[in-house]
Amino acid sequence: MARLFITSFILLGLLGLLSNHLTAASRDASLMTETITGPTDNTATISAPTKRQNKTIALTFDDAPRSAVGYFDGPTRAQKLLTALQQAQVNQVAFFAVSKRIDDEGHQRLMTYAKAGHLIANHTHSHPDFNQTSLEQYQNDFNQADKRLSQYPNFRRWFRYPFLREGDTLEKRDGMRKALAQTGYVNAYITVNNYDWYLESLFQQAIKAQQKIDFDALRDLYVNTMMQAVRYYDQMSLQHTERSVAHVLLLHEMDISALFIDDLVSQLRKEGWTIISPIQAYQDPIAQQVTNNLFKFNPGRIGEIAKDNGQRKGLWHTSLEEDYLKQRFEREVIITDAPRPTAN
Repeated sequence: MARLFITSFILLGLLGLLSNHLTAASRDASLMTETITGPTDNTATISAPTKRQNKTIALTFDDAPRSAVGYFDGPTRAQKLLTALQQAQVNQVAFFAVSKRIDDEGHQRLMTYAKAGHLIANHTHSHPDFNQTSLEQYQNDFNQADKRLSQYPNFRRWFRYPFLREGDTLEKRDGMRKALAQTGYVNAYITVNNYDWYLESLFQQAIKAQQKIDFDALRDLYVNTMMQAVRYYDQMSLQHTERSVAHVLLLHEMDISALFIDDLVSQLRKEGWTIISPIQAYQDPIAQQVTNNLFKFNPGRIGEIAKDNGQRKGLWHTSLEEDYLKQRFEREVIITDAPRPTAN
């Protein structure tokens, strides 16, 4: 009888260990990293872990060295921007440069960014609209920028299409893709689109007109609209890839970026985001996905994936509208003698 009891006890123990092992194996399997099939096919599907990954985002600044004849001059903007990034503990961003704008001061500005450890990349020579430019002219413009920009420290063979427009015909789109591959470049796509450049335009117009600016309100408007876009495209990422991809945020090298980038980074972190280098972001599997759809106006990589998966509307967030931003700017930022409306 005692022997039977001991045998039963041992069997129960073994069954318990086996059950625990199977549960652990099942849990580990559910956390496996994503796999990708058909990376260059627009019908490719991405299977992802059921557990949501950490939210990561890289910062990239277009149009450097951008015109600086308004609120800040060029050297002041560069110093303010670098100081804000350093204080926000953002170690590395990318500046996509337009080589035609590199005069003596612009050269010093790019060198200042590069010496601080940030990346320099190609945004063409003259910032042409590919929809209005022949393939040959566009490639010549790209090559001209490469010759000038490749001399900078921390240069990367990354190409950011001006206006995000990658060609309005198959000949132009595929011809430029071939040119990038032949020269060792990659398409430096974005995933989070926005109209920060239009807010900058409204701000500079108000400064020129000597209007009174509520800078706290401008900061809040900037951070609010940027975060709207971040949340929107991350939700689209979850919907179409079942995960939060390594995002790439489109920004521009301009005064409101220098004024408020630290506030934006602070809000991103409050909402659970980790700021990463663009080098890390472009290692995400979506870097290998190439759409077969033709976009006259490109919404960014997440928008491409969404359309490839059948989404036809909502590829641009509502904050990417000039009228919306202008109304909010005039209502919230410009100080007038009339009392501002209050919410009920």
